[in-house]
Amino acid sequence: MDSSKAQSPARLIVGLGNPGKEYEWTRHNVGFHVLDRLAEKRGVLFRGPSRLEGWDGPRGFEWGEAPANADALEAGRPASASFLLKPGTYMNRSGDIVAPIARWLARRSFLDVRPAALPAEGEIDSGPSALPDFEPDPASILVVYDDMDLEPGRLRLRPHGGHGGQNGMRSIMDRLQTRDFPRLRVGIGRAGTDAARHVLSPFSPAEREDLEITIAEAVESLEAWLDGETFADVMTRFHSRWN
Repeated sequence: MDSSKAQSPARLIVGLGNPGKEYEWTRHNVGFHVLDRLAEKRGVLFRGPSRLEGWDGPRGFEWGEAPANADALEAGRPASASFLLKPGTYMNRSGDIVAPIARWLARRSFLDVRPAALPAEGEIDSGPSALPDFEPDPASILVVYDDMDLEPGRLRLRPHGGHGGQNGMRSIMDRLQTRDFPRLRVGIGRAGTDAARHVLSPFSPAEREDLEITIAEAVESLEAWLDGETFADVMTRFHSRWN
């Protein structure tokens, strides 16, 4: 069997967080932790921008690349290669890294390209009137981030949507000029304190134990998507488990 025929277009998976040891186990950094675990499962080593051959854009991120799962390809499933990205800007400027990386990957034919289009209506703040020539297919980009509208430990996959007040997502939508990309929301709940203080507060030891289970579930769903299940099928299967 020619397993290359089963390979699907590559995916860009982004985990959101803030750089620096002081933020490592804060609620805003669950996206980073999901990507760290996914990288571990896939045998990916994160590297800095100086190790990304041909890249001459903004600095301040970590990346890793993994080929499609060979076992999935041998089984005839349309598995995908993946590019994992952790923006090293602070959360509010996540789009300053995600958008140029996504367009660079599209220009290099790593991600599928879609025809340039007008910005989507809705929650897009502002942006250039014309999109770049190599506009990535939004369906090939998935973002993992913390969500205060979900109870702690709850997970939700969505094929598109708004930013829900999450500033990293707001930045990405603004810079990509679309809201039509998949996302994995990780619940962190709300607290009596103001939102900014809550997302930057650390998990307690007990919460971290529960978070490990949540991260493992999140990674399993991402691997299913990378290994050939359609996004709709992954949503159906994992939401029935998570509900």
